Amino acid sequence: MIPVTLAEVAAATGGRLDGGADPSALVTSVVVDSRLAQPGALFVALPGERADGHDFAATAVTAGAVAVLAARPAGVPAVLVADPAAGLAALAGHVRDLAKAAVLAVTGSSGKTTTKDLLADLLGALGPTIAPPGSFNNEIGLPLTLLRLEESTEYAALEMGARGIGHIAALCEIARPHVGLVLNVGSAHVGEYADGRAGIAQAKGELAEAATDTVVLNADDPLVAAMRARATGRVVTFGLAPDADVRAERVEIDHAGQASFDLLADGERHRVALALVGAHQVSNALAAAAAAGAVGMTPAAAAAALAAARPRSRWRMEVTTTPAGLVIVNDAYNANPESMRVALRALVDLGRVSPDQVDPVTDPDAAPGGARRRRTWAVLGPMGELGAAADDAHAELGRFAAELGIDQVLAVGEVARPLAEAAAAAGARAAWVSGLDEAADHLAGAGLRAGDVVLVKASRSYGLERLARVLAEPRGDQHGRGDGRGDGR
Repeated sequence: MIPVTLAEVAAATGGRLDGGADPSALVTSVVVDSRLAQPGALFVALPGERADGHDFAATAVTAGAVAVLAARPAGVPAVLVADPAAGLAALAGHVRDLAKAAVLAVTGSSGKTTTKDLLADLLGALGPTIAPPGSFNNEIGLPLTLLRLEESTEYAALEMGARGIGHIAALCEIARPHVGLVLNVGSAHVGEYADGRAGIAQAKGELAEAATDTVVLNADDPLVAAMRARATGRVVTFGLAPDADVRAERVEIDHAGQASFDLLADGERHRVALALVGAHQVSNALAAAAAAGAVGMTPAAAAAALAAARPRSRWRMEVTTTPAGLVIVNDAYNANPESMRVALRALVDLGRVSPDQVDPVTDPDAAPGGARRRRTWAVLGPMGELGAAADDAHAELGRFAAELGIDQVLAVGEVARPLAEAAAAAGARAAWVSGLDEAADHLAGAGLRAGDVVLVKASRSYGLERLARVLAEPRGDQHGRGDGRGDGR
């Protein structure tokens, strides 16, 4: 973090010093968890559903924090403000003003975190770069990321999420991005928008309006492409469309579910082989290349950086193979209709086995010519925040799984029951269970075997990542199980 004095903190946040706070004391980091406080930290005392940060002010100061940003006196050095969260945002905006870094921001209904991670890898090849861990994309996570800016930082790759009109605009007021990247408009959180996907498009397009230099838009998504009219900066497009500025040709998916493609940009063509799972990663890679190109990265350098990129964030198409040979795809961080579909397609790709991996003499499942397909299992929990469309969306997903030929479909949780019913009605082998314990028991008795591929995916609040962990453990050593049901938010 670019160091600032407590006097600067007070001026930036509209606060006042209290509790003997030294106006010349330097703040060198900002935390919202007292356990992360260290010498030079400013602890932001946020109120929460389970705990109030003010109760941990003394703990933070004892650990070395120079002060707390608080709404009321806490018996320790403090900067008092009306709203600590608003103060956090204001301080982040101040530090952003002090920095020289180019700020790039990503939004979209799905793929934000993976694209942000790819973009961070690309920008890191150009110079010192900061990016949020995981999905720090809201009114707390984004300011915390900006507050990691240092004088030497050249690039910041940010992620912006929204659950309503005006959310991204508010984040843009803090970050003031030079480059804005809009990936897609899907159905994530559609229950939060009165106008459905049109409302989502309105919200996501706030980034197109705010980006000062360049707006990067998905040419394959009509709702995103239409944001060109809202852009104030120059527009760069990406996608499979032949008129996209940054596009892909000759896309191929290998037996590991990983894509390779020709990257075309600025009259150049470069072959890229991704280490990420899923055909949808091609679009994410193109988006990252287009955004990095907007700040001067050459297509050749982008292609090299994309090939070297590795997954950063947990529970996003995270593929592991157990000692028993079971392949587990943990994509349980979040779910919406669009991300569910691409995950199921990736599952099908992973189910393919190349002929050179099969011994037709010793493998009883080998078909003539040596080709074989591994059994695929889709363990799917609820998709949250779909509102009145929830039952239909889950049923449609069940029919889609059946159309793809998924071998076994297991729906987990009451909200996902229509998924199993529709899959079964469409001819798939499908079952429904009420929670995680029941899912683990069902799978334990279902005859999983070496080579089977199991996708585990649901909205974050349902905790299906715990089921993925259970599947990776010996049956007698399963911990942390629960029913996994939540409120869908």
